[in-house]
Amino acid sequence: MRMGRLWHVVLGLKEPLMMVIVQVGLGGVSIMYKLALREGMSPRVMVAYRLIFATAFLAPIAFFCERKIRPRLTLKVLIQAFFCGLFGGSLGQTLNLESLGLTSAMYASAMLNLIPGVTFVLAVLFRLEKLSIRTAEGIAKVMGTLLGLGGAMLLTFYKGFEIKIFSRHVDLLKVDLPSVAGAPPVPQQQNMVLGSVLAIGACISVSSWLILQAKMSKDYPCQLSSTTLMSFMGAIQSLVYSLAREHEWIKWRLRWNTGLLAVVYAGVFGSGLSITLMTWCVRTRGPLFVSMFNPLVLVAVAFMAPMLLDEKLYLGSILGSALIICGLYLVLWGQGRERKRLNQLVPTESIVEVVATTQTKDNGDDRGSKCMTSREEAAQEDSELEDGRRSGVKKIIQEGEIIMLPMAQV
Repeated sequence: MRMGRLWHVVLGLKEPLMMVIVQVGLGGVSIMYKLALREGMSPRVMVAYRLIFATAFLAPIAFFCERKIRPRLTLKVLIQAFFCGLFGGSLGQTLNLESLGLTSAMYASAMLNLIPGVTFVLAVLFRLEKLSIRTAEGIAKVMGTLLGLGGAMLLTFYKGFEIKIFSRHVDLLKVDLPSVAGAPPVPQQQNMVLGSVLAIGACISVSSWLILQAKMSKDYPCQLSSTTLMSFMGAIQSLVYSLAREHEWIKWRLRWNTGLLAVVYAGVFGSGLSITLMTWCVRTRGPLFVSMFNPLVLVAVAFMAPMLLDEKLYLGSILGSALIICGLYLVLWGQGRERKRLNQLVPTESIVEVVATTQTKDNGDDRGSKCMTSREEAAQEDSELEDGRRSGVKKIIQEGEIIMLPMAQV
């Protein structure tokens, strides 16, 4: 009996433990990126290799797992995948890496938590979502967005005093490692203002991808296949752009160093395995459950960066990160309440059928104009039900994409 209860507890904790492992692993992506940038590896080349490895890892998984449910590829889906690969792949990841090179690993990880708020602002601007400030959900999303932007400004312009939690005297950035091009390692100079602009640009790019991905999910509702297609399109775009900017072939050479480890780890785990695991957790626990673990990336980086990169922790970083996380949870709370209310408002088809059957029995043999009227009303009810269900599914898809994918893909 005790072993059975213990096994039941372990099974109940598998999703939380899996999400903790995923978020800590995603925090390691920022650390590996920072080391590879210090060695002189081009961020454009890193993005290209990451998307190539991600495509190679996801393609066989998507082929075997979704081969029976995969719809036919159309020109519309290919165009959507192209722009998803642009905003969510090549452009968004390049801006994020450029920002990481100019700031710190903790700063770049904190800024990624702005993505749900920025997505909400873009959805309102493009009239994809209504700004309902008369409801508690709408107020929560507006306040969460403002808190996130305030935290970003605090991270950028306020430093404060240094907080020394621990010091292991380990700085991998100062280790004399050979660079990619055979030259001395490139020192990374911090420019918080420019890095902040690039980080916000990355958030806007990824948020635009999320809106497009929500539309693509309606026409191509296979998560793994659509992610593979997007990575493939992003890999082609990154290759073309990087080849036009990086003419020296030696910069493309992968050797047994941190650069190779960074792109393989980011592609296989960051864009491949993590998306697969989070997709499974979304199906078993829902998107809101997965979203609650996103700030763990920032916590993991806050512990790893001082130990491995000797990054200093300041009061402004802690306060700004706390505001961003509070804003994130406010936006997610508002989205969760809206989705719950939407599901309660949309009736089920079985209820409509029971009501129609009861009315038919009560009417008996009287099948005149009243019967025709009830049929018309039932048809109108079914039409409204279908419209409500479609809008509800669209809303849920948008929230699921906003919650689940940004940390893994960027």
